[in-house]
Amino acid sequence: MPDGQAWLELVTFISPEDENASQKPSANTLGIRHICFNVEDIEAIVEKMKKKGIETFSEIEQNGESYKLCYGRGPEGIILELAENIR
Repeated sequence: MPDGQAWLELVTFISPEDENASQKPSANTLGIRHICFNVEDIEAIVEKMKKKGIETFSEIEQNGESYKLCYGRGPEGIILELAENIR
């Protein structure tokens, strides 16, 4: 957002129960399956996610000299990508 302020709420429904259960789609599945966040101190954020029981399915990896990346899953299986710009 231009003013630097933004909120995004990820929600999961507990009731009524989903008869088909949540899927864990891959990144190339059609629909909104993947959202990326530009973060600072990716190591601290990933540690906090793990302590809260959020599934991470990759280690922190460095993409050349530009970014550190890590992937996890949010509610309903949405892929959460964390990207830290290496300065």
